Amino acid sequence: MAISDADAVGLLFTPGTADDPQPAYEQLRDQCPVARGVVMDHGVALVNTYDDILWALRNPEYFTSADGMLNLGEQPLIPLEVDPPEHTKYRRMLNPQFVPREIEKLEPEVRKLVNELIDGFIDRGSVDFHADFSTPLPSGIFLALMGLPMDDLPQFLVWRDNSIRPDVEPGDTEGAERIRAETAKAISDYFRLAIARVRANPDDTLLSTIVHSEIEGRALTEAELLGISHLLLLGGLDTVTATLDCMISFLATHPELRQQLVDDPACVPAAVEELLRFLTPVMVIPRSVKQDVEMRGVELQAGDAVMLVLGAANGDPSEFGDGEVDFARDPNKHLAFGAKHHLCLGAHLARLELRVALEEFHRRIPDYRIPEGVELHFSPGIRQADPLPLEYGPQ
Repeated sequence: MAISDADAVGLLFTPGTADDPQPAYEQLRDQCPVARGVVMDHGVALVNTYDDILWALRNPEYFTSADGMLNLGEQPLIPLEVDPPEHTKYRRMLNPQFVPREIEKLEPEVRKLVNELIDGFIDRGSVDFHADFSTPLPSGIFLALMGLPMDDLPQFLVWRDNSIRPDVEPGDTEGAERIRAETAKAISDYFRLAIARVRANPDDTLLSTIVHSEIEGRALTEAELLGISHLLLLGGLDTVTATLDCMISFLATHPELRQQLVDDPACVPAAVEELLRFLTPVMVIPRSVKQDVEMRGVELQAGDAVMLVLGAANGDPSEFGDGEVDFARDPNKHLAFGAKHHLCLGAHLARLELRVALEEFHRRIPDYRIPEGVELHFSPGIRQADPLPLEYGPQ
């Protein structure tokens, strides 16, 4: 049955869609490649095909991320909410810390933490993967990189969830905005102290390196440092967690694909890319229309809110054929990390964490499953499963 634009927007944000979004993505691509509707009392357009989303990502003069649309911080999240040419200046300053040769140095530490986490539950025969692995792995790496105390992690996780998935009744826009504003202030207050500490006593941590960096010959302002720190906090604590939840839950129910990783660990890097494509943990990314533009006959006006539906793009037959999971897919030009100017700053670190996690987990726990009778539920927007129970060993 054909769906209207309004139905298309509702379909994407209907409770339960995040549990299995593929049917919704297919409907959006086929019936409403560009759709208009309302989300939480605000007008929004959805862009749902690979070519259109790639064009939008490549043309920030039409689709901007610089208007504070996310509304997560007391100041813009840098460089996420900044367009070129300013965005390029920040990326040039930050990129040296995230290039492959620097990230590769972290592999021994990542592998050590992965195995320490597995040591903690391997003999139990069951685990809440979300609580005991996918959360502490990227969180531990992030805190070590930034030079922040592990004792602060519980508070960071509360701030993360209050920012990205505040606990309010559906449709309670005011409640969500209030929680996010209070959380943004708390995060800023925390990092003001952390920034002052490393400014007075420089060290070799990522936070200190950023604080003592310059952009075009000048020191960064406090607002810039807070915007960068806030973004690193959310990125470092959330997206890899969600991605591991998606990957392991999928592999738990697709033993033939899981066995490929067990039998041939060399295919893990390609599997990471393909699972990023097919599962697309970050379902959508927001933009605003900067100047009037027409897409597929739909007029978009300056100021319109837009959601680029990455999950729909990553299954588009025009780029990926039938879209079935294929660990031998080459090339794999998925958009799970975005593209062009806003390609994810932490993509290389995320790939390292995901690769090592899948290698070691399948080396040590090759056979696992979702317990009988358990129905997993994923959060919308960024798809994490909390809890994610697994059983392993003989049945």
